Amino acid sequence: MADSVPGGHVMLAKNSDRPVSDTQPLRFQPRRTAQAGATLRLAHVGIDDVEESYAHLGGSPYWCWGHEEGLNEWGVAIGNEAMFTRDWAATVSAVTGGAARDGGILGMELVRLGLERGRTAREALDVICSLVQRYGQWGSGVVGQPPETGGYDNSFLIADAQEAWVLETSGHRWAAKQVTTGTYAISNQPTIRTEWDRASGDLVEHAVDSGWWESAPGRPFDFARAYVDPGTPLQLSHIRLQRSRQLLGEAVEAGGVGVSEAQRVLRDHYEDTFLGGPYFNAALPDFLSLCMHSHPSDFTWGNTAGSAVFVLPKSGEGLPHLWWTPLTPCTGVYLPVFVDAGRVPEIFSAAGTAGVRECPPEHAPVDTYDEGSYWWRFRHLLDVVKGGEQAWTFNENQPIVRRAFDTLERQWAAELPQVEKDALALRGRGEHSAMADLLADYTESCAQRALEVLDRLVAQLSG
Repeated sequence: MADSVPGGHVMLAKNSDRPVSDTQPLRFQPRRTAQAGATLRLAHVGIDDVEESYAHLGGSPYWCWGHEEGLNEWGVAIGNEAMFTRDWAATVSAVTGGAARDGGILGMELVRLGLERGRTAREALDVICSLVQRYGQWGSGVVGQPPETGGYDNSFLIADAQEAWVLETSGHRWAAKQVTTGTYAISNQPTIRTEWDRASGDLVEHAVDSGWWESAPGRPFDFARAYVDPGTPLQLSHIRLQRSRQLLGEAVEAGGVGVSEAQRVLRDHYEDTFLGGPYFNAALPDFLSLCMHSHPSDFTWGNTAGSAVFVLPKSGEGLPHLWWTPLTPCTGVYLPVFVDAGRVPEIFSAAGTAGVRECPPEHAPVDTYDEGSYWWRFRHLLDVVKGGEQAWTFNENQPIVRRAFDTLERQWAAELPQVEKDALALRGRGEHSAMADLLADYTESCAQRALEVLDRLVAQLSG
């Protein structure tokens, strides 16, 4: 929250962990309109559309209508995490046994719907909660896998310049907690325990009726304990959750969580701990780290496919924007992107050979390298840095990449206040088109510089 951030801004940061070839472009979605009573067709279900949907930026798997993370024109930022609950496990068991299951909404679709329909964090929260209650969650989030193996329930971080919310869901039910001070972290497990600010009406009753919770006088209901799936090992999430809490706490004690501190959290591989980082190297992980890398044995979820730090200043104190990089942030470079620009560089929005499409992931073709995709250019860099599946050269090459890209990030961080000041001056004079051009051109120049350095690094490390 603002009291933890130098300058008093609310920030939200997220890594999006996806399968290794799940290209994740960053796209700008303009406002769209629909006729009253129209149906919006999602991957597995049709829902009522709304007459006007808000413009936003979103990082999305190439096959998905929804987003892993995004920022809308009102300065609302949302990110989601997979969560494995008793409701999900029970539904999978029933479907595996032959039961029919109506379609539901994917967590990534809920992120986009919250961005399209919420002018504030609280409005976006209301949107997502009402859709969860009505339609539930069902469907695959992984290319080539059915819902039974590629699906999950979801948790969300939702923030604007005034407030932030943690929302954790299980099937048709949910609990929400407002974050009013300090920092908060989530991972792939529920974090809301005995205290929340809002919840679905039958949250406790459903757990008791299902045999997941035994009521007793004086015993407070524990949402996480009642709803977490005991069949999903928490080693998948707990160490990362605790590590992010530790790093955020240390940053607060050292003066606050600024953009660079948030980026440090997102790049973490347990450096400077008793673990000493992964035993061989971060790109051949012994366990899951915040900056995730795939392992030849497939015990990890995949790679971090995109990473963002959202900066949400109060009105007149700056412009809502995100610092974004594709792929693993330890080999990437965060550059500033503004929703007020009304567009992003074309290369940001491109996927590989499969192209950007909207379809259930079971039917999506596997994407492969294309030079016209910013995402795939950074995926190629990661492959070069690793030097093959066993990542023989990662420890030698990754510091070279970091030195080059850290220089760019420092340069852009120094330039950004003046860019924002000039843009706000244009907006104050009513020159909105000129403001958008200024912001779009600045991001374009950063992207071109990033690619120049990337190409130089690829040539240097491939030699």
